[in-house]
Amino acid sequence: MTSIGTPLSDTATRMLLLGSGELGKEVAIEAQRLGVEVVAVDRYSNGPAMQVAHRAYVIDMLDPKALRSIIEKEEPNFIVPEIEAIATAELLGLESESYRVIPTAKATQLTMTREGIRRLAAEELGVKTSPFRFADSEQEYRAAIEALGLPVVVKPVMSSSGKGQSTVRDAAEADAAWRYAQKGGRAGEGRVIVEGFVDFDYEISLLTVRHGGETTFCEPIGHSQVDGDYRESWQPHPMSETAIDKARRIAGIVTGQLGGAGLFGVELFVKGDDVWFSEVSPRPHDTGLVTLISQDLSEFALHVRAILDLPIPRIEQLGPSASCAVIAEGDGDAMQFTGVDAALEAPGTDLRLFGKPEVRGRRRVGVTLARDETIDAAREKARAAAAAIRVRF
Repeated sequence: MTSIGTPLSDTATRMLLLGSGELGKEVAIEAQRLGVEVVAVDRYSNGPAMQVAHRAYVIDMLDPKALRSIIEKEEPNFIVPEIEAIATAELLGLESESYRVIPTAKATQLTMTREGIRRLAAEELGVKTSPFRFADSEQEYRAAIEALGLPVVVKPVMSSSGKGQSTVRDAAEADAAWRYAQKGGRAGEGRVIVEGFVDFDYEISLLTVRHGGETTFCEPIGHSQVDGDYRESWQPHPMSETAIDKARRIAGIVTGQLGGAGLFGVELFVKGDDVWFSEVSPRPHDTGLVTLISQDLSEFALHVRAILDLPIPRIEQLGPSASCAVIAEGDGDAMQFTGVDAALEAPGTDLRLFGKPEVRGRRRVGVTLARDETIDAAREKARAAAAAIRVRF
């Protein structure tokens, strides 16, 4: 039987978020709805989740001493990583001392970089993936391109939101792709993954929930990207029964090996009835923002329920739905948003403005949500709502 205490008291059930972005903010809100005390941690101040948490700290989360100090001070019931750039070796040590890491410290460490999870899937679990090579130097990088053949996709082994990712279609693009990958890694310059191109029809995110000894799947989510970063998503994405069965089998195998409880965002390539594993995040996924309007329980509510070992009797999909990212381009802070009224005029639309404290270059600052009779209509409605919003610095 799950017992939940009272926030800001001696009985509090405490959740510590490592990462305080827009996804962490929604997790914090869902946790607080169930009476959980939330502590938000990140490398910068005033992150979206910090704005709704009970307390917040700014530390270098790659510094094991700083990470341990905060955790020992707060003594959380649940440590919930929301980003990859964390001192995961320290989390393994803390887990051995009876702290609970979601889903597990091993899962967090394996998925911190693309290398750990790709080797697990392809080499240990025998799951079908794109061909790949890893490279620590420009010489190894060029050898990887030679071995795989063009086109290839190049990514830092640790990055997010498409940073450092590019597609090399001819030899003239190789230099720029290497330099961009070196700039885009979360831990600075270093190792990259070079992937052979998969000729797929589409890619999906399959949100997979491990809870109470069960594994439950949301309906598949289709999505589009620009430079490797999410721009739109929609649910449900049509798939053949054969393909969805294969996708669920792959997602079940990978998440089962990672273990623990919580929601996982599993990314897959699909061509006809064939399915390839791409990546997995042991936490809510940006493409899953669509579930804020498409499901009775969003990916964030599902994550919190699984963490707290609460029932998930069913997940109801509410109809064709879509999301569209609101992108700000510029340099500044204290942004102002206009056109919010126009964005919400159409029935079946909603909006989340994340409260990002600053923009340097290009940054996702919100998301529009829409539901309609068809996926195409929902996507058009979400795009129109996003286009109505203007960001002023």
